Amino acid sequence: MSSPPPRTPSRPSLRAHARRLPLAGVLRLGKPSDIWFKPATSVLVAMAIPHLTLLALGRLDLVMYTMAGSLCALYAHQLPYAARARALAWVVVGMAASVAVALTTAALAPGAVVLVAVGALLAAAQKALCDATRIGPPGHLILTFVSSASLFAPQHPGQVPGHLALTLGAGAVAWLVGMAPAPLRPHGPERRATARALRAAAAYADVVAADAGGSAADRARAAATDAVHAAWQSLHATRTDPTRAALHRLAARAEGTLAAPAAGDPARLRALAGALRGTGTVPGAGAAAPHPSLERAEAAEAALPLWRRRLAPGSPLLPVALRTGVGCALAGYAALALGVGRPYWALVTAASLYQANVTLTWSRGVQRVVGNVVGVVAFAALVPLAHHGHAALIVCGLLCAFGAEALISRNYWLGCVCVTPMALLVTEFGRFQDPGALIADRVVDTLLGALLGLVAAVAVTNRRAADHIEHALAAAERARAHAERALSGPAPDLPRARRRLTASLVALRAAHDTAAGEWWQRELPARRVADAERAGHRTLAATVRGGPLPAEGARP
Repeated sequence: MSSPPPRTPSRPSLRAHARRLPLAGVLRLGKPSDIWFKPATSVLVAMAIPHLTLLALGRLDLVMYTMAGSLCALYAHQLPYAARARALAWVVVGMAASVAVALTTAALAPGAVVLVAVGALLAAAQKALCDATRIGPPGHLILTFVSSASLFAPQHPGQVPGHLALTLGAGAVAWLVGMAPAPLRPHGPERRATARALRAAAAYADVVAADAGGSAADRARAAATDAVHAAWQSLHATRTDPTRAALHRLAARAEGTLAAPAAGDPARLRALAGALRGTGTVPGAGAAAPHPSLERAEAAEAALPLWRRRLAPGSPLLPVALRTGVGCALAGYAALALGVGRPYWALVTAASLYQANVTLTWSRGVQRVVGNVVGVVAFAALVPLAHHGHAALIVCGLLCAFGAEALISRNYWLGCVCVTPMALLVTEFGRFQDPGALIADRVVDTLLGALLGLVAAVAVTNRRAADHIEHALAAAERARAHAERALSGPAPDLPRARRRLTASLVALRAAHDTAAGEWWQRELPARRVADAERAGHRTLAATVRGGPLPAEGARP
C-alpha cells in the first residue's frame, strides 16, 4: 500500500538560540499519583523492621547501613510482579555494589578530595544506568544519597563486610515487602496500567468531541499515546494468562479510541477503567485469547536488555551523566573549600537536579531549594520531639519517609519538605547533635549544590539533542512504512507493527521535547515532527481498523 509522499524537509537553521528558563508553574501542585500509598507504605514497613530490630539490640548507630537496603522498597511499583521481582533484585544488587565501593573508599582513601571524586563518579554512573534501564522513580537519587553518605562515614576495612551484610539483609526485607501484595492481587500493576490507558483515551475522546483542536488535542493525544504504550509494555513484560488476555483486549479498545476518537465512548471507557479496581473479573475475560505466537514474540522483545544500546556512544543519556559527574564534583569541592561539615549534602543536591534537559533541570533546582528551605524549618519544629529518645527519633524518621512518598508526586518541592528532615534525622541516630549547626550546614550545602549543579548543566552542552530528533524521525518513518506493509500482510504481523509504530511516535515526541528544553540549541524541525506525527497517527488508525488509510485531511 502506497503512502503519501513525504514533505520535503526544511533545512534546520544552524543558528543557536538561548531559551528562557521558566518560573511560572514550577511550584504548582499537581494531582497525586494513583499509587502514591504503595511506595509510601512499602518504605515505611521496610524501614520499620530493621529500625526496631536495631533499637532492641541497642545499635541504632548502624541505621545508615540498614536504611540503604530498606530504601530499595521505593522502586518498581509500576512493574508486574514477575518483572518486579527481577528489577527489585537488581536494585538491591546495585545498592549493595554502590555501598561496597563507598565503604571501601571511605576505609582506604587518603582524604576528602578523593572521596568527593569517587562520589561524583558514582553519581554519574548511577544516573546513566538508572536512565538506561528505565527503572523509574526515584531513579538514581536514592543510590547517590546512600553512597555519598557512606563515603563520609568513618570506616575501617574490617567493618566493611559486616556493614555490607546489613545492607543486603535490609535489601532482602525490602524485596519481600515489595513482592508481598502479589498473592492478593497478582495482576494489580497490569490492571492499573490498562485503566490509565482507558482513562487517557476517554480524555482524548472528550477533547475531540468538544472540538478543542490545536495544542489541547495534541497534548491529550500525546498523553493517550504514552498511556497506551505503557499499558502494552506492562502486559508484554510477563507471560499471558486469561486475565492478561482480557486486559489485552481492553488495551486494544483504548488504542482503537486513540486511532478513532470520534467513535469512542468516554463514559464506557471510564466505566471499564473503574471495573479494573480490586480483584474482580476483568470485563471480556471469556473472549478468545490473543494469537499465542504473537504474544510470545512480543514478550521476548519486551525482555531484551536494551540498556547497552541506550549507553552506546552518541546516546542522549551520556551528556546528562556527564553533567551529573561535573556538577557533583563542583558542588562537593566547593563545600570542602568552605569548610562545610558534610560536603556530601552539596553533592547529593547537585545530583538531584539533573533531568532530561536544562529547562527541567532548572525547574528541579528551584523546587529543591524551596523544599529544602521549608524542610529545615520543619526539622527545627520536629527536633524537640525527636530528642525525647531513640523511639521518638525512629517514629519521626518513619513519618518523614512516609510523608515524602505521599507528597512527592504532587510536586518535588513538597516531597523535599519531608525528605530534608528525614536526612537530618539520620545523622542523629549515632548521637544527638546541635540542630542549629545541622540546619546551617544543610542550607549552605543546598544553595551550593543547586547553584553549581545548574552551572554544570549550562556548561556541559548537549548540542546533539537536535540530531536525536533526526534519528527519531527516521525511525518513525521506518515504523510507519512497516505498518503500511503489514496492512496487506498476515494478520498476526499487524499488532506487532502497530506496537512498533506507537513506540516510535512516543520516542519521537520525547526526543523533540528533550531538545526543546535545552537552553542553547539550534532551531528544531518542529514542522517535520508535526507532519511525521500526523502521518504516523493516520497509519495507526488504519492498523487499528485493519482497513485502508484515512484521507489526508481526516482527523485521526
